[in-house]
Amino acid sequence: MQRHSWTNNRQPIVLIGLCRAVSSKRGFQSDMVDVLAAPQQAKADNALRTLTAISIAHWLSHFHLFALPMLFPFLKEQLGVGYIELGLALTVFGLVSGLTQAPIGYLADHIGARKVLLIGLCLGGFALVLLGLHLSYVSLLICAALLGLANSVYHPADYAILSAHMDEARMGRAFSIHTFAGFLGGAVAPAIMAALVATIGGLGALIVAGAVGPAVALLMVAMGLPDAGAAQRKTDSEDAPRQSIVTPAIIMLTIFFMLLGLSNAGISNFGVVALMSGYGVLFSTANLALTAFLGASAVGVLAGGFLADRTQRHGQVAAACFAINAAIVLVIAIVTLPPLLLTALMASAGFLSGVIAPSRDMLVRDAAPAGAAGRAFGIVSTGFNFSGILAPLLFGWIMDQNLPHWVFGASVVFMVMTVLLALVTDRKPQGASGTSDQRLMHQG
Repeated sequence: MQRHSWTNNRQPIVLIGLCRAVSSKRGFQSDMVDVLAAPQQAKADNALRTLTAISIAHWLSHFHLFALPMLFPFLKEQLGVGYIELGLALTVFGLVSGLTQAPIGYLADHIGARKVLLIGLCLGGFALVLLGLHLSYVSLLICAALLGLANSVYHPADYAILSAHMDEARMGRAFSIHTFAGFLGGAVAPAIMAALVATIGGLGALIVAGAVGPAVALLMVAMGLPDAGAAQRKTDSEDAPRQSIVTPAIIMLTIFFMLLGLSNAGISNFGVVALMSGYGVLFSTANLALTAFLGASAVGVLAGGFLADRTQRHGQVAAACFAINAAIVLVIAIVTLPPLLLTALMASAGFLSGVIAPSRDMLVRDAAPAGAAGRAFGIVSTGFNFSGILAPLLFGWIMDQNLPHWVFGASVVFMVMTVLLALVTDRKPQGASGTSDQRLMHQG
């Protein structure tokens, strides 16, 4: 229906082109090229605008994720509490975010991902603003809970919109840019919050950081962010029977996400103290090694996007990268390395960890039933939340037992488990291909 209406709307242009053909064949060809190229250019512009908007939203989600931890020294002094009480706020954040990911994904598919995303942006911002206006420990816990609820919005809504509006041939790169934007938001959060505290104080920093949320929501509206979920679900329900979202593939991918989180959390959160206490590494060297790991991860995400667009075997890509990664981290775990080599191996491990991120997201997209991308990403993202709850307890216990080598050793174990699970999730490429073909038919 859409193609016929497009042709009918251009009938005057075609008639003009035929008249010009009588006088100039070259002019007719030029007109036809313009007519055919215009919709494609408009589609490309819309896709770029959508990707930019979603990436800005994901940047803000990671910025808000680090806003409270960066203010812990200020909050500890103002509230008169210890780090255990402050850590409880992060636990509340993780629990709320983990428990609400799947319901928010369901909501995104039923009322529209755009609406859910805008609400999340405003909710996270208002939570920080309210804490800045009324600072107390109870307010901190409420703020953490609201931030956790807001955080649960981004993955289901973002991926639903990207899946619906990005070019199939560039989907992996779109996912990689989206992920990179999140990494960037977390990377700049410490510097931005420190600058805000130095200029306008801790309370002012909370208010300004929060005000960015509604401001970005208004920007999304001004940019014309498209929707996904409700309309697509209605169309798909007319063409295909209803499918359960809780499939074996989705369950396996949820475990896969949890193992990914566990394999990286130990290095990210306890790598510095493990290197210092178990390997005699200087504080500056340990921090440089961790910085190399995190920085290379961001670069690896961008490289992984190009790789994901050039293969259908995303599980094999993830398995290969993590198998090499496990070998690298095993060397770090059992050998005391010179600083330069340690930094180089940490950078290599970080790069490979980043490379698999777009392939990881493509696995979820391929496993999601038509019109259920929001729910699929909402469910599997709970794996990250579970790892965020388990990892501090596990790796903290390892350090309390004076086993710093096992911070890296346990990461290797989780990486090997991730490799095996990635191979299992990639055993049915034909099904994934068929799903992609159906999406292409809907897009056409």
